[in-house]
Amino acid sequence: MSSTPDLKITHDQHVTLVEICRPPHNFFDFELIQQIANTFEALDQNPQCRAIVLASQGTAFCAGANFNSPDDKISRPENPGTNPLYFEAIRIFSCRKPIVAAIQGAAVGGGLGLALVADFRVTCPEARFTANFNRLGFHPGFGLSVTLPRLVGIQKANLLFFTGRRIGGQEALDMGLADVLVAQSDVRAEALKLAHEIAVSAPLSVQSTRATLRQGLVPQLQQAVAHESAEQNWQFKTEDFKEGVKAMTERRPPQFQAR
Repeated sequence: MSSTPDLKITHDQHVTLVEICRPPHNFFDFELIQQIANTFEALDQNPQCRAIVLASQGTAFCAGANFNSPDDKISRPENPGTNPLYFEAIRIFSCRKPIVAAIQGAAVGGGLGLALVADFRVTCPEARFTANFNRLGFHPGFGLSVTLPRLVGIQKANLLFFTGRRIGGQEALDMGLADVLVAQSDVRAEALKLAHEIAVSAPLSVQSTRATLRQGLVPQLQQAVAHESAEQNWQFKTEDFKEGVKAMTERRPPQFQAR
């Protein structure tokens, strides 16, 4: 396992730093999510790795998918079934090693879904968390219909989904979306510190405890992404979705027509 132009892998004792290298926004596509899945599966087989830190370069942790890209395959899936990107997401969720995410900036849409793969999130007041799918005119994805209410409760998840509002690091901490709040310059160091603290514990016991606490999560996510994909597939064809993406690009409130 080695670094790629999009993903930098660094080992420090029993902690591995996996760094997304698509600054400044770190938009994802199928290939990036697949690379993360491949890396996590390899780390599962590496006995020297006891904890993973997922971080990114640039100003955003991950601003989600770039729907304005000519190579966008997320909103234009080739087949009507489950989006292949979500199969790769399930592979990431299946990782057995504990994961700490370093959220130094925006975690938007599917980028928020990627942040919620982690067991813990270290963030800062400047960070922004948003599940802005409905603001763009389509159903949430990346398993967020399971992971977000699991973390913050159904009412707060409803609020974040229906409004698409952005919340800062302090509010994320208060509602349970984040676990540690530090200065922006200290986010990565604090995430690595937490991962090293986890790595001191007996690795077999940590993995066993984690598996117990996450029991049933992956099968639930498999069902969820199938449903999310079905809803997204028809909504991607609506005028509202076109308007949502256009409004985001033009930085104005969308004018939806329910069609």
